[in-house]
Order: sequence, then C-alpha cells, then structure tokens
Amino acid sequence: MTELLWSPELVQKYNVHGPRYTSYPTALSLQPGFPVSAVKAALRQGPQALSLYLHIPFCQQLCYYCGCTKEVTRHSFKADRYLDALEQEVALYQPLLAEKQINAVHLGGGTPTFLTQEQLSRLVGLLRNALPLQQDAEWSVEIDPRSCDSAKLAHLFQLGFRRVSFGVQDFDPAVQQAINRLQSYAMVEALVRQAQQLGFASVNLDLVYGLPLQRPDSFASTVQQVIALNPDRVSLFSYAHLPTRFAAQRKIPTQSLPQAEDKLALLQLAIERLTGAGFQAIGMDHFAKASDPLAQAQQHGRLQRNFQGYTTQGQDALLGLGMSSISQVGGVMWQNHKELQPYQTLLAHGAWPVERGYSSTADDKIRAALISQLICHFQLDIAAFSAQWQLADFWDYFAQSRSQLQPLIADGLVRVTAQRIEVTALGRLLVRLVCACFDRYLQLAVQTSYSKVV
Repeated sequence: MTELLWSPELVQKYNVHGPRYTSYPTALSLQPGFPVSAVKAALRQGPQALSLYLHIPFCQQLCYYCGCTKEVTRHSFKADRYLDALEQEVALYQPLLAEKQINAVHLGGGTPTFLTQEQLSRLVGLLRNALPLQQDAEWSVEIDPRSCDSAKLAHLFQLGFRRVSFGVQDFDPAVQQAINRLQSYAMVEALVRQAQQLGFASVNLDLVYGLPLQRPDSFASTVQQVIALNPDRVSLFSYAHLPTRFAAQRKIPTQSLPQAEDKLALLQLAIERLTGAGFQAIGMDHFAKASDPLAQAQQHGRLQRNFQGYTTQGQDALLGLGMSSISQVGGVMWQNHKELQPYQTLLAHGAWPVERGYSSTADDKIRAALISQLICHFQLDIAAFSAQWQLADFWDYFAQSRSQLQPLIADGLVRVTAQRIEVTALGRLLVRLVCACFDRYLQLAVQTSYSKVV
C-alpha cells in the first residue's frame, strides 16, 4: 500500500502553483500552426497500440466551478451536428489507423451522458465500424448523475461500456447550491447500485475539495457517504479557482472559498478516511482498491500518466477526437480547436481541425520519462535510467535539477543517493514539485497559469 505522511507545515510551505504533468512538456508548450504532416507521421511511426479519447462538450447546465471545455445548451440536435463532425474526423484518421489496434475508449467532456440513447448508439456504432477496436477493448465513460437515468445506464452497459465515473464533487446541499450542481445522495446511490448490479467492472466517484462553503464536518460526511457506496476508485481533485481564465468561476465569491489552512484540512481528512477504509493512494489524487487494475499497475511498476491522468493504457499512445481534445503519440502532441464552430466548419470542408501542436526533442523525451517515473512510482533507479537513455553522467546532465532539489531534500520530501531518487512518504503529496525540478521549461512559464500543487 502506498504510504502518505502528512505535514501541515510543509504542505503549507510548498503549496504553490505548478503543472499536473499529465504530459511533458505541458500543454502550454503547444504552438499554433502545427503541420498536419507531423500528425500523420507520428501516427505512421508511432506505437501500434493506442487508446482513444472522445470529447463530448455539451452540458445542460453550467457548473460554476468547472474549468473544462464545454458548450452549455439544452438542444439535443446540436449533438447530432457534433456527431456529424466526429464522423468526418474519424474518416480523416481511418487510413492512418488501419494497421493499429485500439485497446481503450474513453468518453469525457463536458457531459457524455448529454447524448440520448440513440446518439450514444450512433457514436459507438461509428467507432466500432470505422476503427480497429480490439474485441476486449476497455470502454469507459464519465457520467453526470443528473443526465443519466436507469435506462440510459443500462443502455451504456449494453453498448459495451464497463467502466463508469460519476461526478459527485460534494453531497452537501449548500455546497451544491453554491456551485450550481444540485444532485441528491439518493440519485447517485441509485445509479451506483445499479451499475454494480449490472456488472460494470469499475465504478469511480469524483470528489473535489476546496469548493465554496465546504467545511470539515460536512466534507467528512460526504467522504463517508462515498465510502459507503463501495466504489472501486475515488478521484480527489483540488478546486483551482482561476476566475480570470474561467468565466463561470466568477460566479463564486472568493470569500466563500475555504482558506488555505482549511482547504488542507479537507485534504487531510479525505486522505485519512479513504486510506483508513482500505483504499490505496495512487499518485497524487487517485485512490483505488488493492484489487483494482490501477493499484495493481502501481504495485508492479506499470502505472503511467497521460492527459487523462493515471492510466494503465500508455502515456505516449493517446489519440483524442472532438473539439479541444489533445493527442500524444510517439513524442508528438496536438490539440483540436477549442471552439465548436471552427472545429465543425473545418471538418465540414474536409480540413483537419488541428489548431496547435508540438514535437518533442530528444531532451524532452528523457525528461518526460523521468517525470513519469517519479509521479507514478515515486522513485528512480539512476543507473538503470542512465543506461536506458545513454546518459554518461546522470547528474552532469541534470546539474541544474540537483541544485533545485536541495531545499526538498533538506525538508525530507525526497532522498537522493548515488543509486536512486526517492520521493518520501512525506513528499508524495508534493511530488509535482519534485518533478518540477526536472522541468527545463517551467522557469519560462507564468506560474499562475497552473493550479496549486495541493
């Protein structure tokens, strides 16, 4: 079981802004005018096995805390037009994927369950008919309980989905009112119980700490209710209040947010309750039962991280479809247009909807591998890593990183010997800071473009 130790003083000291390292370089490195030829080359030369992410941007209602790319509407016909565009995008990729195999499909958003049962059938049929999906491919979907009744959940199971993630955030009605997301415990419980009875292989519940009006006693109640639902995984995310970037967050009064010390108390409470209930801490923000593939991947050194977070599917083999989606294949990253109209218009004219991209350098790939190892497994075998990447002298190559690590070493967050780098139990909540010491671009980025580390 991955151990986490808690030091309020150190967490408070190091609770600064920093990347989440779902990629390296981060998405801020993507540049406009990226050539489609680079996308095609990456897919031709990249790995044979890929996972697929589809972004469904629509939501019926605006959640004030949300920083996702979304389109708020109640008009279902807009999703029909969007599926037309997705079909056109799939057609562009189809020749490049003929010799590949797709092992996982994930629907995210937005709200994938905004789609009607007929639209979901159309989407799944499109993917199965046009793409080289493996028979045992893993199908997962994010669910807003307010947009999914028992019939739709059963339909998702019938279509082949076996992993579901329900957005809970918080069960306190006052918090829900403050973020404009009202959903009762009874509503969520009914769907979770049904998912378990239907035979979904994995049920995940999302929680967010740091939301307006959250208090330790009420959040403790939410965590206990989540534990009682017996999910396979729990995602515990920090609310990043960035109202200058996300207009919806301007509806949340800053004075209603927990102060830094109170927010950290919420985190500590959740960690203690979840690990006390037998969940294994996965990296920074995920918890899983020991029997879950995510926990097993960590135990056996196979855990990886990509734009979807912690994964067992590969960090450099993700194809994203839909507006705003990001792909990462063979060291090349590219992102589609973030706005619906340009995305759909380009595809209607047979053009690729790629807006930005980046091709990793040799140095990028070395640092990406190192950061992935630390953020997933909290340790690095220096000799093995040097041999793998043909580094004559590890610390000569990472000379600047060694000096940046010194304060973290002094505070007991990381141990460095001649043989290995090890993030301690005390440093695991702050592993993003350890990774940042190896990020050569971070000093060029505006720190406040990122969320707080904790």
